[in-house]
Amino acid sequence: MNQIVASGKRQPGSVQTTADDGPQQYLTFSLGGEVFALGILNVKEIIEFGNVTEIPMMPSFIRGVINLRGAVVPVIDLSARFGGKNSTVSRRTCIVIVEIEGEDGKQDLGVIVDAVNEVLEIPRTEIEPPPAFGAKIRADFIQGMGKVDGRFVIILNVERVLSTEEIAMLTRLSDDDNAASAE
Repeated sequence: MNQIVASGKRQPGSVQTTADDGPQQYLTFSLGGEVFALGILNVKEIIEFGNVTEIPMMPSFIRGVINLRGAVVPVIDLSARFGGKNSTVSRRTCIVIVEIEGEDGKQDLGVIVDAVNEVLEIPRTEIEPPPAFGAKIRADFIQGMGKVDGRFVIILNVERVLSTEEIAMLTRLSDDDNAASAE
C-alpha cells in the first residue's frame, strides 16, 4: 500500500491511512442516567420536545409522529425501545432527528432523549467492543464502548436500534396482538 504525502505522490511501501483511523465525532446524550452516543454523521438536527401526535395501536416505544417542515417524522422513545418505561418529559428533553438508511432509501426518525450533552471526538483506539453481558440494552444495539475521561460512553449502533424493518415487524406483531385481544 502507498501513503499520499504532501506533494501528492505516493511513497512506495508505506501504509495509507484512512479516515477510519482518526477520531470519530459522536453526539452524546443522557437517557435514564446513562450516557449514550450516536455517530454525528447520522444526526441531522436536535429540536425541542414538542407536539407529538400519538398514533393508536403502535408499540409503546413509538411515541407518535411530528411535523418537521412539512414532513411526517416518526418519533421513537429510546427508553421504551431499550425495554424500559416511557421517558418522562422534562424541560431538557429533546428530539434528535437521525437519518438512517432503510430498504426504501434514507429516512428521518426522531429519537426522544432526556438531555443532549455534547459532541465528543473519540479515537478508535479508545473504543472497546460491546460487552457480551451486563448492559441494560440488547448487545446488538451497542456498536462499542468509548472511553472518555475515565468513564464509558455507550456508542449505539443506530442501524440496529432504529431498524425500520424490525420496527415494522414489531408494529405488525402489536397489530396482531391488538386484533386477537379484540376478538
